[in-house]
Amino acid sequence: MESDPRAFLEELLETPSPSGFEGPGRRVWTEYVASFADEVSTDAYGNAVAVHEGDPSVDTEIAVAGHADEIGFMVRDVTEDGFLRITAVGGSDRTVSKGQHVTVHADEPVAGVIGQTAIHLRDGDEEYEEIDAQFVDVGVDSGEAARELVEIGDPVTFATTTAELADDRLAARGVDNRVGTWTAAETLRRASRRDADATVYAVATVQEELGLKGAEMVGYDLDPDAIVAVDVTHATDNPDVSQTASGPVELADGPVVSRGSANHPALVSLAREAAETAGVDYQLQATGSATGTDADAFFTARGGTPALNVGLPNRYMHTPVEVIDTTDLVAAADLLAEAVLAAPAAAPFEAPR
Repeated sequence: MESDPRAFLEELLETPSPSGFEGPGRRVWTEYVASFADEVSTDAYGNAVAVHEGDPSVDTEIAVAGHADEIGFMVRDVTEDGFLRITAVGGSDRTVSKGQHVTVHADEPVAGVIGQTAIHLRDGDEEYEEIDAQFVDVGVDSGEAARELVEIGDPVTFATTTAELADDRLAARGVDNRVGTWTAAETLRRASRRDADATVYAVATVQEELGLKGAEMVGYDLDPDAIVAVDVTHATDNPDVSQTASGPVELADGPVVSRGSANHPALVSLAREAAETAGVDYQLQATGSATGTDADAFFTARGGTPALNVGLPNRYMHTPVEVIDTTDLVAAADLLAEAVLAAPAAAPFEAPR
């Protein structure tokens, strides 16, 4: 991976942006794309769109989107003895939250830990408590002292930072879905550098983890000819994961092109042909009912917008230690850059026969 895109990826991963509080991550993203986009705009809720204006005589518009938000927590209450009761933001996993370092994003960041009773003091194999029953310890001993630091509604994220593993692999909090917004930005950079004839949009949506909310807004407002949602998908190449639900997906074997449900067959073909042209490996995944990504909101926008989900293999999703292979990200950006270059010749994206 080139040095500037690598630095951009790491800055995205290091910048907390839980659903509803995507501002810090959005600023990182918009600052990066502004150097090669013709225009960058943000709507009232923080969805960000960057555009490469193509040849004015070519009437094809295609968007590549990733969601900018991550799962997390929020301060729900402050107890009189100074502990913070929390609630989940998105699909936070109660089985991995206890015993973790966290940051409360108040006016100034506040360090804390989610308490976990020592194994010596627990009665047997106690079940994991729901998030609403867990608490954050910020080190104070009174509610008054805690309220001087935080207030109800402050977002909370794991304090985990990026770790380089062997070869080209990274572990981090919020991989889901910083890698999608990275890929959207990098697709736009490649399209701009190669002066694509199509008008190409890179999009960073908000509140995907809360129900595809940002995609619903953008899908209506942008109204492109086609849109690709780039998100993580479950890698099934570690020992504890069955391939029954997701099929075989492996790190470093390339991005995953989804088939079925929201995925328009013409865009599936476009992506597969683009991969061949770019000389990158890709994987296929069956999505019989839904993709579980922004594509599910995009394809029903404005009466029907051709959509595609491209997945980036990810181990340990919705944990503080998600693992990716960065070669998959580069391959995805290369594939999608070829796809947007070829889009005018493939359009219009007609209904399947």
